[in-house]
Amino acid sequence: MVLLRYLFPWLGVELWALDEHRLGLKPLRRRLWALRGKTPLVWERPRYRWLYVYTFVRPNTGENEHWLLPSVDTVSFEAVLRAFARGRGAGKGKVVLVVLDRAGWHTSPKLRVPEGVGLVFLPPYSPELQPVERVWSLVDAGVANGQVETEEELWERVEARCAYLRTQHALIRSYTLFHWWPGGC
Repeated sequence: MVLLRYLFPWLGVELWALDEHRLGLKPLRRRLWALRGKTPLVWERPRYRWLYVYTFVRPNTGENEHWLLPSVDTVSFEAVLRAFARGRGAGKGKVVLVVLDRAGWHTSPKLRVPEGVGLVFLPPYSPELQPVERVWSLVDAGVANGQVETEEELWERVEARCAYLRTQHALIRSYTLFHWWPGGC
């Protein structure tokens, strides 16, 4: 990172982290308060339909972007990466580095990475190094301990939650800015 800025001072460099998360109609349960001696009862009808949240986070500033898709694969990832690069203005004058894990669709030889985007892979089996992993509890809060009846309702609730999180830079920063994360990017 420092080397890039030293060699190419005119080049804008941004450092982001990316991960995917699966949510579905299967209920997501968390602990909750109840009166002493009373067990809270929850009606449940699990169904297995999924929604995938692709989340980019810039830990230094708390900026975050979310894409909701029905699948996770190389084609979907490439489309999201292309849209993200276009939105961030990546190209000849600006480099966007994305830190991510080594999922099969991230390392596929069929993946075409857009110009101006660099992929930086984390070591294998190290989810604790991925800043985005800490954001999933915030995304889940939109559907936790509630019954989601339809896929449309799931999409609406998760979309609303992600829209809210996009405005919460200080909150995202507090969850994702690790002490070892490079500063100034």
